[in-house]
Amino acid sequence: MSSIAFLTMDSLEGFVSYDHLAVPALNDLNHEVRFVSWRQPADWNQYDMVILRTTWDYQNDLDSFLDVLQEIHNSETILENSIDLVKWNIEKNYLRELDQKGNPIVPTIWETGSFKVDDVSNYYDTFDTDHLIIKPTVSANADNTFWLRKKAIGKELESLQKIFSQRSFMVQPFMESIINEGEYSLFYFNGEYSHSILKTPKEHDFRVQEEHGGIIRTARPNDTMLRRGEKAIQALPGLPLYARVDFVRNSDNDFLIMEMELIEPSLYFSYDKESPEHFARAVDERLKVI
Repeated sequence: MSSIAFLTMDSLEGFVSYDHLAVPALNDLNHEVRFVSWRQPADWNQYDMVILRTTWDYQNDLDSFLDVLQEIHNSETILENSIDLVKWNIEKNYLRELDQKGNPIVPTIWETGSFKVDDVSNYYDTFDTDHLIIKPTVSANADNTFWLRKKAIGKELESLQKIFSQRSFMVQPFMESIINEGEYSLFYFNGEYSHSILKTPKEHDFRVQEEHGGIIRTARPNDTMLRRGEKAIQALPGLPLYARVDFVRNSDNDFLIMEMELIEPSLYFSYDKESPEHFARAVDERLKVI
């Protein structure tokens, strides 16, 4: 029997995780699973594979997190996803590379300097909108993500100046379809499509995560999303064990990539009864190549 570590955090209180649903499927394939916090010292050599899962506090201590991943990478075990994919994905600038390779993304302004109040009106003009989204290029769970309404921006400026005084950030037009329709997430294991969900924010909110009251349901992607999801996977610098590709509909009725998550996406196993087996088989295939 092989030994697998699901990398998690000290406490998942306040979060929703589905990873336990994959354990029986992995056990059936002769793989034992243990949940290990990335913040606790461990002998990584005792595991055949360490799989990044619910490390949803990493952005608060990024250097330490990367140090732990490097330690795992340097050990005799296999880290999934690989440290190279994590480093590529950890800053949302990866979206620029996807876009350059012909994968349409939500229009974005990339800022590496500090937030300036005088620039805000230019953001609205550039996207011809009265609603903006501003968020860090390194973030998780919608932390420090702002929905700026042109008529009520004043109360947010102080927070924006404080948070982004020395932190790169990105500016996007607010996509109305997130409220009206939702955000689609497509999941891939070993590059193969597995399942999809649709995430919709609660009333008067824009964040689709369950921790913020988002409503989740099973969805069936259309052909455009499937084609673009496959193309995005092929554009990666390596084949991930798991990947989540998020799509949102624009005003032209086209689907754009909102995000591609290769580090610690929730895999929503409860929304597709076959998905735990899909994941377990992908893990099993990788372990068999060792």
